[in-house]
Amino acid sequence: MILAGDIGGTNTRLALVDDDPGEPDALEVYPSGEHASLEEMVQAFLVAHPAEPAAACFGVAGPVRDGRVRVTNLAWPVDGASLASVLGLERVLLLNDLEANAWGIAALGPADFHVLNEGRPDARGNAAVCSAGTGLGEAGMYWDGTRYHPFACEGGHTDFAPRTELQRRLREFVAEEQTHVSYERVCSGIGLVNIYRFVTGGNDLGATEITRLALAGTDEHAVTALDTMVEIYGAEAGNLALKLMATGGVYLGGGIPPRILPKLEEGSFMRAFTDKGRFADLLAAVPVQVILNDRTALMGAALAAEAALRSR
Repeated sequence: MILAGDIGGTNTRLALVDDDPGEPDALEVYPSGEHASLEEMVQAFLVAHPAEPAAACFGVAGPVRDGRVRVTNLAWPVDGASLASVLGLERVLLLNDLEANAWGIAALGPADFHVLNEGRPDARGNAAVCSAGTGLGEAGMYWDGTRYHPFACEGGHTDFAPRTELQRRLREFVAEEQTHVSYERVCSGIGLVNIYRFVTGGNDLGATEITRLALAGTDEHAVTALDTMVEIYGAEAGNLALKLMATGGVYLGGGIPPRILPKLEEGSFMRAFTDKGRFADLLAAVPVQVILNDRTALMGAALAAEAALRSR
């Protein structure tokens, strides 16, 4: 039995997996902000679902350093040694949540994807994951000729590079409030709120409501905000594809892409994705798919824990 977790800025998913990671024996979702620590959630989960896991792995929204993660959009940290003590294990594996997403792609089937760009039918090589949710996460998948090796990165926190006059003014707006204007500040749930405040002159709505109004077409400012974010998302996904030479494909994860498929299908995303001068043709050949399964990182954590058990 494996205990797997997907720790996000909004929700934390915990599952017990005995065989198929897509069919967990037990699954619970906790609002992350309503709990003081992951240890508290794990203990509550195991009270509700008694088990003695042989291994545990958690995908966490933040950089993993020395077995510890300061969660990017949460007040509390995640500590592998503390979790191991609570669980009675020698060690607990911590992964960046996007690395866990990359692991989980192997467990998905055709119905778990929405294709934005077919790309080359024989596409091979490295792949990338670019996920817009509460924040903006990125990861890579190195192709060794036989299988993929997921790895973490923090590319969502690199400097935002405006491509239009509107985006230049957006950057200046965000820079008045933030010491560093990263892609996450303009391409995520956080980013959508920032863009809406920019285009309205300060009106503050949540990302879910902005998205609803934009898709319904009932608020022109919301439409502009979402259109702007989609263009920025496409440009940064293309940047990531170039940096990792992700000729094997780019996967769009997180909670936002499945909700805005009509906007992604309008074409501005792929135009920004491929707008790289001499490398436009290379990027046009890259398959681009939206991950529809919101348990991908959870399944990835289970697969990573299983791989760690086999290696030991």
